[in-house]
Amino acid sequence: MTFDFRRMIPGLVLAAVLLVVDQISKIYIVETVMAVPRVIEVTPFFNLVMAWNYGVSFGMFNEPGTQAWALIGLSLAVAAALLVWMAREPSRASRLALGAIVGGAVGNVVDRVRWGAVADFLDLHAFGYHWPAFNVADAAIVVGAAILVLDNIFRPSERKPE
Repeated sequence: MTFDFRRMIPGLVLAAVLLVVDQISKIYIVETVMAVPRVIEVTPFFNLVMAWNYGVSFGMFNEPGTQAWALIGLSLAVAAALLVWMAREPSRASRLALGAIVGGAVGNVVDRVRWGAVADFLDLHAFGYHWPAFNVADAAIVVGAAILVLDNIFRPSERKPE
């Protein structure tokens, strides 16, 4: 498969839209809604909270410090690799999924550069169980990864029987 920038355009547009929505939501939450951090009950299973994630997924390695720059570098390297994959990917669904993952990854990188941590504010809970707080970028990454996996599992095989 060859590099075809035109095929990347829908995925890049999705990445840009998700990046903008993610950043607008974070700025609004951090600077307005959570200027005084608190828990806002939206529904019986959903709250708005203010949580700073200095680490990686689910708060692992969540210690303030120098790992922010390492995580920024790693995230940008992964995003670059995903863009190369997107350029070579024959499936439109997978290209869009990769765009969602890239948009989410870059959204969290912007947070690390701006604030030194990722702003998480969406809090889902039910039956006494809490999911770790997350944000729009995290949701884009998870949904993109799920679509990528499903598309690759259920896409008709391009191989011919031998």
